[in-house]
Amino acid sequence: MKDNTTFFPESSLKKILENDKGGSSKVDKDISSNKKRYSRLGVIGRFRPLHIGGAMMLETLCQQSGYVIIGVGSANKYNIRNPFTAEESVNMIDKYLSSQGYDNYEIFTINDYAHIPEFSDGQKWKNEVKQHLGKIDAFITGNPYSKNLLGADYKIVHPGELIPPEKWVWLRGTMARVEMAKNSDLWEKMVPQVVVEYLLENKLVDRFQREFGLQTLSCLVEESSGDLSQSLGAGYVQRENLEQEYKHTLEK
Repeated sequence: MKDNTTFFPESSLKKILENDKGGSSKVDKDISSNKKRYSRLGVIGRFRPLHIGGAMMLETLCQQSGYVIIGVGSANKYNIRNPFTAEESVNMIDKYLSSQGYDNYEIFTINDYAHIPEFSDGQKWKNEVKQHLGKIDAFITGNPYSKNLLGADYKIVHPGELIPPEKWVWLRGTMARVEMAKNSDLWEKMVPQVVVEYLLENKLVDRFQREFGLQTLSCLVEESSGDLSQSLGAGYVQRENLEQEYKHTLEK
């Protein structure tokens, strides 16, 4: 279970793609000047990789809450949709937030269980998440499946509610991975510079290209041919609905 879609200022997307340097997700002054609205917030994402949108969301949460509990989902999966390990995602998050001067957060990892028949109803995942989060003011998610599972236990706040709507731009980790697969340097402008450096220094992009590059590109071919049933393509250009998100939880 995870969130795949995040937002960052609309004006920054064009600048990011035109810039020669890696992206920056610095929160706007009008957002960062807000007083703490919450005491404790919880959020879960896959962060594979941590891109500009996810970085801005996490930074916004740290600015608006006294403490933030961040979960890295699908920790037991290593595949085309999760080509970086949960530990690597934790490192990306920690490197970014610490570089911005934040220490009011903790990070945990959570496995997916829905691919196991007896846990396909999501209750095991839900119970483990609740153990990690404890009492929080709100759970931040735009993921319909997570919202469906946790809505009875927590107040659900969409990440877009914390950022002015006129500044939203839709971004998915898939977009960065596709650019990596294409051997394009555009991916470097979709993630924070400190994450770029981490991925390159540890040769994680090279590993991704070797292990999942061709498979990622083949999914785009399937999309262009109109076969979206098994492709990344549908997720590359569209938000996923409840049914699509649930299908992902069944993947091994």
